[in-house]
Amino acid sequence: MRVELLKHVENCIVERELASAETPVLLMVSGGSDSTALAYLAADLHERGVLGPLGILHLNHCLRGADADADEAFVRRLASLLDIPLFARSVDVGALAAAEGGNVEAVARRERYRAADDALVDLCRQAAAPIADGRIFTAHTADDRVENFYMRSIVGTGPGGFRAMRYRNGAVCRPLLEAGREDLRAYLYERAKAGVPVARDEAGELWREDATNAHTDRFRAFVRHEIVPRAKERNPRLLETLTRTMNLIADEDDMLEEQAAGLIHRSVEWLSPGRPEEGCVLRPSFGEAPVSLSRRAVSAVFQSMMGVDARIEAASIEAVLAGFDCGGTHAKGPRAAGKPKSGYVTNIQGNLAVSANKHGVRIEPMEAFRARRKRG
Repeated sequence: MRVELLKHVENCIVERELASAETPVLLMVSGGSDSTALAYLAADLHERGVLGPLGILHLNHCLRGADADADEAFVRRLASLLDIPLFARSVDVGALAAAEGGNVEAVARRERYRAADDALVDLCRQAAAPIADGRIFTAHTADDRVENFYMRSIVGTGPGGFRAMRYRNGAVCRPLLEAGREDLRAYLYERAKAGVPVARDEAGELWREDATNAHTDRFRAFVRHEIVPRAKERNPRLLETLTRTMNLIADEDDMLEEQAAGLIHRSVEWLSPGRPEEGCVLRPSFGEAPVSLSRRAVSAVFQSMMGVDARIEAASIEAVLAGFDCGGTHAKGPRAAGKPKSGYVTNIQGNLAVSANKHGVRIEPMEAFRARRKRG
């Protein structure tokens, strides 16, 4: 199992061009079984010349008191054992979420990736490598990807949603997407049984278990403990089957993304080149594309304006397409009519304005829209 899993992960990294022997790689390690296995696998792959300089990031969210401190202590032991530099950070996520009125899990995710971006810069500087060459490895598994698939099936999703997770998204890479959680735990047990040095927590465990993962009042935990096991009863090879299915979806999704990028290049004019957050104009020709492609292009425009981690509301995409005659969900047939609706104005996602005239459909911050209207 140990050798097979290592080779499997190596093949994923090489075939999908996630990293190379020169690539500085920051490992996001919480101390759970998945990320602990990632640390061991990455250390072995570094020794084999597959990966470049390594670093470990651990973010203490300060949400679970002494348990969170014990997680950090375990990761410190793991980093020391593997002789990998540790970037340890602490953020009071609960206090931040309360101050912002935000969701704790969303704030935690944001702070993790913010810390990862900062740590990657430090790692690349230490390795004398260009920052753009660095990678962030997360320990998302086939189980996580399948859970995402079912979560999106339940609440709905937009273009590209059923690929569930990308192997690479910018600097962030997921080399364990074809490995199951039970396989990774078996790998940890076999490593310890073989007498290879391993880190243990104060209770002698090979990884840290987050008790909140069992709370089925949380959506992911509900899917993990209630939905997926029932599906596995019908298909014991569910992970393999759905991974193959999602990869097929991803292949077609990549093709459509290329077409959407071409549509954006031809028919989207950014108001301030280099500053997508200031908005854009979708020229009249944008409305001549198939609605399905237009939706995907509008979603990509929003991602450019608001950041890759922003949650794009389906209603916002439809509101933009509605700026074209017969666009969006009201389209007659597979194509929008192509003519912008002069006088069309709406407010989306709280702070963005969409307006239309004969020159196209304009998306911009509400403040800019109001200032422009006042000047006019």
